[in-house]
Order: sequence, then structure tokens, then C-alpha cells
Amino acid sequence: MAEAVSSNAKTNDSDDGVIRFEHKFFGSFDDLYFRLTDTGEAVAVLKLAANEAILGFDGIKREFMLKPDSADAKMLDKVAEGLQFVRGLRPGESLPKEVTTREASWDPTERHRRIARQRLTMQLVTWLTGNEHIFTSSEELMQVADDPQVKKNINLAFAEAAEELGLGRERREEVVQYIETLAKELAYIECERDFFAEICKIDEKVQTLRRIYSADRSMIDTTDQVARLSQRALKVFRDYFEQVDAQTGEILSMLKNIDNQIDYIRSVRDEVHRRQLPWEDFVPIWKSLYAVRSDENTNRIRDLYQFLAPRFMQVNEWVLVTKRGFETGGKKKPIGGTMRW
Repeated sequence: MAEAVSSNAKTNDSDDGVIRFEHKFFGSFDDLYFRLTDTGEAVAVLKLAANEAILGFDGIKREFMLKPDSADAKMLDKVAEGLQFVRGLRPGESLPKEVTTREASWDPTERHRRIARQRLTMQLVTWLTGNEHIFTSSEELMQVADDPQVKKNINLAFAEAAEELGLGRERREEVVQYIETLAKELAYIECERDFFAEICKIDEKVQTLRRIYSADRSMIDTTDQVARLSQRALKVFRDYFEQVDAQTGEILSMLKNIDNQIDYIRSVRDEVHRRQLPWEDFVPIWKSLYAVRSDENTNRIRDLYQFLAPRFMQVNEWVLVTKRGFETGGKKKPIGGTMRW
């Protein structure tokens, strides 16, 4: 019989962000770890002899009678949340910072920090000239930032902004610090924007393969579906970046409400990162792929379909697929429901 955890057992000290449990089950397997399944379910994975056992968190809670307010149940909930931001977790490791402090568990590069700083500075300059402009291209941003006249306007823009914020022109350095604070947060968005460019390159190859396979009756349905689903995926990312760009376009409003802006940027950062994380498996594979007809590319298209379909296919399309007994690689793929990203 499963062992229940005493209600008056000592609670986990999870304030330090370390993954630890009270029930002896979690310490019975040296190689136990946690991950998400293809359908987005948080599971514990452990080895039994030569086999892997996969246990869903809900099943673990039921089996060991973990009450919702128990320390172990709460820790499982935190682990499930943390798995949205990392590929896997183990007992004894720290929870991702996104869960504990709302910081990021990963770092942008100095290049991304520089781009974010320049983007905000240029928004301030265009505000000064009365011709506010949203820079979406890093190349365009670099060119404008190097313009001699623009460089002359930067100091003036900081001083004018200080006065507009009620600080006084002599306190321009405080505006510089505000920009630096926001740039630190926006650097993550710039890094995600770069990774999005890699996802766009996958879509370009997908659209090319769609044309190549257009006369292949055995593949046309699959390539058409993948091409459409890929476009839907890109739109989701574009919408997030456009929203952030619109926010930075209102530079004075950002400077007047820095705390709220940081919260907003972090929420977008986390949502985009969560959605981009599964793409990390596909980017290196598709980067080395040549858009030609081949058995290998047929398999790559089918793999991408299995990734995209549960995330971006509409419910009525799912029903149509199941009625047709959709086949992938000769094996019928069970449908696991709609993903959360």
C-alpha cells in the first residue's frame, strides 16, 4: 500500500529554491529526474532495470496520497512550473529563477545588451526630434546610432527627458541609469529575437520543400499542413515582439513606470522563452538541411509535423486528421491533446 505523508510532518524549506522532498520515494532512485512529455505533461522519469518508468505528477500525488497543501505536492507544482523554462530538473537542484525570483535562468550576450541599450537610446532621440520611430532591425539601429548628428542629440535627449520626468536637466545621469535598467531586461528580448530568426529560417526551408513535394501525392498533405502550421507558429512570436516594440516606442511612458515595464518585459520574456525552448531540438537539425527531395527530409518534415500539430492545429482540423487515420512514417500517431505553447 502506498505510504501516506503525515500531515504534521516537517515542511520542506523551499525558500532557498532547492528541489527537495520528504517522501522516501523521491530518494529511492539515484537517477530520478523530471521533464515534460511531448504533450506538455510534467513527469518523473526513473530507471527500473533496463527500462524507463514515466510517472505523471498527478499520478504520484494520488499514489502517495499527497494532499494539495503538503510540502511535496507544492514542490511538485513548482517543479512543473520550472519545467516550462528548462529541459529537465533533478532533486537537489535549484528551481529556475523564473519561478523563485522572476529573474531569468539564462543570460543574454553583451551584444544583445548593447542592442537593447541602443534601441532605447534611439527611441529617446527620436522622441526629442518629434519623429518617434520604432526600430525593429538591429542593422538599421546600428547605422542610425553611428550617425554624427544623432550622437550629438543623445546628451540633449537625456537632459530633456530628465526635465520631462520632473528631475531637472542637471539630473540627466538618472535617466541614463533608467535606460540601463530597462536595457538589462530588454536584452533578453533581443536574444529571443535572434533565435526567432533561426526559426524563420526553418520556415523558409519548409516552404521550399512544400513546393518540391507539391506533385508527391504521398507527401502533399503533410507538407501543406506543416507549411501552414509553421506560419501560425511564426505569427505567435511576431505578435509578442510587436507588442514589446510598441511598448518601447512609448519611451517616456516606460521611463515613468519602470517597475511596471520590467514586470511586463519579464512576462513576455518568459512566455517567448517557454515557447522557444522546444525549438532548440529542431534549429540545429534544420540548419544543416538542404531543401531537396530525400528520405531524410521526408522524415524531418514528419517530425516537424508531430511537433507543430498539437500546438497549432485547430480542434476541427484535429478531428479531420483522426477520422482519416492520419499516418506518419507508417505508424499511427496517438493524439495527446492541445499543448500550452
